[in-house]
Amino acid sequence: MHTPVTIIGAGLGGLLLARVLHVHGIPAVVYEADPSPTARSQGGMLDIHAHSGQFALETAALTEEFRDIVLEGRQAIRLLDRNGTVLFDKTDDGTGTSPEVQRGDLRQILLDSLPDGTVRWGHKATGVRTVGEARHEVTFADGSTVGTNLLVGADGAWSRVRPLLSDATPAYIGRSFVETCLYDADTRHPATAKAVGGGTLAAFDPDERGKWLVAHREKGGALRAYVTLAKPQDWFAGIDFTDAGAAATHIAQEYDGWAPELAALITGIDTAPVLRPLHALPVGHRWDRVPGATLLGDAAHLSPPDGEGANLAMQDAAELGTALAAHPDDVETALTAYEQALFPRSATAAAAAEVTHNPTPQELIGFFAR
Repeated sequence: MHTPVTIIGAGLGGLLLARVLHVHGIPAVVYEADPSPTARSQGGMLDIHAHSGQFALETAALTEEFRDIVLEGRQAIRLLDRNGTVLFDKTDDGTGTSPEVQRGDLRQILLDSLPDGTVRWGHKATGVRTVGEARHEVTFADGSTVGTNLLVGADGAWSRVRPLLSDATPAYIGRSFVETCLYDADTRHPATAKAVGGGTLAAFDPDERGKWLVAHREKGGALRAYVTLAKPQDWFAGIDFTDAGAAATHIAQEYDGWAPELAALITGIDTAPVLRPLHALPVGHRWDRVPGATLLGDAAHLSPPDGEGANLAMQDAAELGTALAAHPDDVETALTAYEQALFPRSATAAAAAEVTHNPTPQELIGFFAR
């Protein structure tokens, strides 16, 4: 196959697609809005599932590199109520099938696996238009453009490529995360570090649906937490998140009465908390076949977070790359085959995420216990 593939977005999905194409000798260029690979934090921990994320990394011939970045012991799970009472505690005995890695480390092995110049940094896509049969033009924020016969939108929730294929837009699901981080927690916040344990902590209010938090133990003694609040967006708009102390105080008021070691995940932070509003595309989102273009990951099937998003994006990328390699002389056959598998798979995943997006305490226990 000699048709270059233009990929918008250098997240895990876009980079893994470029890697699979490279393995098969298919040229690809990835355009990314960030000015450099270190321009912003890449987020926290990811559990990589055998049937999706690990399958994708194997398809990309990166299994050994993946194993090298796995953080041992992080598959431990602990559930607490708001008072700090342990309700469920499972250690990492080495038999788990979803090893944990840091997103930034995973992204880096993907970047390292690509030829120099594959990723074009500082190219923020602002729009896409069709300029001929199966040919599209991407416009970037600096006014430059690129034409392509094969365009893949891997550019996330607010994809600039999606409008080429679909009128769907993400809708707020009525809930947001507030991301926080404690550094050097074993020394500076020993009670909180002990409560989190060696892997993942989930703590919730048994009397109030929609109020819970999840914390992960990262490298270097850091604890990253996602504080959940079922509030409208205008409620969060009244908080100045650039003022770390004031924002933390405002959020902590909603968790008044929680055990001090849990509340410290909000009140003990040194940097400003980060608001993560949660949006989703309609369950079963799909589009009619548009010659020379397709989507993957959140651009295709954004859902409430349930641990599947990064895994599904990488699985999409692996299957799309494999389909293109299997039909090097017929791009449309490859894209059709990819989408015929994508739509039912992503609809099933989205429906499952929709059911659990605002869980009861009993559902939350069941989810983490599984």
